[in-house]
Amino acid sequence: MSNREGFSGGFIAGAAVGGLVGAVLGAVLSRRAAEALLTDPSEAKALKRSNGKASQLEPERIEVARLSLEDKIAQLNQAIDDVRLQLGDVNGNVKVHNSEGSSIAKDS
Repeated sequence: MSNREGFSGGFIAGAAVGGLVGAVLGAVLSRRAAEALLTDPSEAKALKRSNGKASQLEPERIEVARLSLEDKIAQLNQAIDDVRLQLGDVNGNVKVHNSEGSSIAKDS
């Protein structure tokens, strides 16, 4: 019975000590990682250069990403329509497939 009486106190103390040790360890490791990144000047210069180029190319990247997403959305809509037709055939609800404008999503 003496083990059961001290369980809750030991549990709370263990959680507190474990949390404290974890916090200290995390702070030390994150500080070391940050210092390691900042001490290498070639990496810092490369990051500065890449940030400058990224801001110049950003409108082009956005347009390419938008076009790519539009293509993927069109492919997904086609796949959804195909699955809907297959499920309709299984359930006995056969619909005539109209490939133009039959998707759920609106094209922009």
